[in-house]
Amino acid sequence: KKTFFYLLVCFSLSRCMLVSIVVLGLGYLALVSLPLFETKTSKPLDWSVSPAHQKVRIQYKSVLEGQCRPGSARQSLSARLPASSQVTQPFLWKNTALTDDLFLFPPPFGFKGLKGELQDLLNLVNTTTSSTLEKKCRRCVVMGNGGILRGLALGPLMDRFDIIIRLNSGPLGEFSVDVGNRTSIRMSYPEGTPHHWTDTDKDTLFVAVVYKTVDINWISAMISKHTLSLWDRIFFWQKVPHQIPLEPRRFRLLNLQVIKETAMDLLKYSSPKPRLWGWDQNVPTLGVSALNLASMLCDEVSLAGFGYNISQQAAPLHYYDSQPMTAMLQQKMHNVDRETELLQSLVKQGAITDLTGGIHCSFCTS
Repeated sequence: KKTFFYLLVCFSLSRCMLVSIVVLGLGYLALVSLPLFETKTSKPLDWSVSPAHQKVRIQYKSVLEGQCRPGSARQSLSARLPASSQVTQPFLWKNTALTDDLFLFPPPFGFKGLKGELQDLLNLVNTTTSSTLEKKCRRCVVMGNGGILRGLALGPLMDRFDIIIRLNSGPLGEFSVDVGNRTSIRMSYPEGTPHHWTDTDKDTLFVAVVYKTVDINWISAMISKHTLSLWDRIFFWQKVPHQIPLEPRRFRLLNLQVIKETAMDLLKYSSPKPRLWGWDQNVPTLGVSALNLASMLCDEVSLAGFGYNISQQAAPLHYYDSQPMTAMLQQKMHNVDRETELLQSLVKQGAITDLTGGIHCSFCTS
């Protein structure tokens, strides 16, 4: 009996060790496979703005003049969408009817297998609408984090928009002369969220994006001010914030159909298929998904800090750190060329405005 007991204990311990090794191994593979872009500030690369680019900056200072065109951005995007796929509700609420189409795909395209977890999270989300989004005709700017912003001194122009959407941890402070001081919405997934919160607007909203199952637990912890479990933290590929200093009423949960619509209807990607490992490059960048969201919240939409010109290898990838443009070549999730084609088409059509010239570049030498 003792021998059998010892064998049973050894078998159990071995099984636990095996599970632990597998989990740690998967965590390591996830760490080396996902795009590891810096989210903290560091010494910027040396970079000077060309005189031609300065002229483009001056040209677009008139973007906020003239009559606002109600619904123009959404109308332009809707023309590219099948009627059956158009999303009318950008955020999910406690009283949202959770229809079956929300659960057709796993994150970031849907909440497949997460109905209970989603409902628990929605019970924490306040249903009060912020006054930030109540103006009759709204002009909106989506602030990318591109290095093309550096040196353009567009901050004062950015601050004049009705709604300013910032992405991930794009910082303000010392960079405000180029990117402005105001934030209406900060949109991010856990790993991209700033560890040191610098948005001071009293009505700033945090739009949480679910890219993987564990993200729901993190969002719940941020709203309820609880500590995320050590087990959950294993599944993040980068350190995530312990808290977000906002009241629960200032959190929003993105309807993942916004990302699904961006991927399958705007970018024309095929439906996601289960894979043992790796990526199909069918996940839109947060910036393009934010553009789609902006078209639902605003009447006119402008972009700043967008565009990847890989030929300019020494150019800064971000306005706030030391990564060169070539770092974008390491990412495996996004089809940058397909996104560029879409954005260029929208700019040329007049559906959106590119304030920094990184999408439809008339002055680039290559």
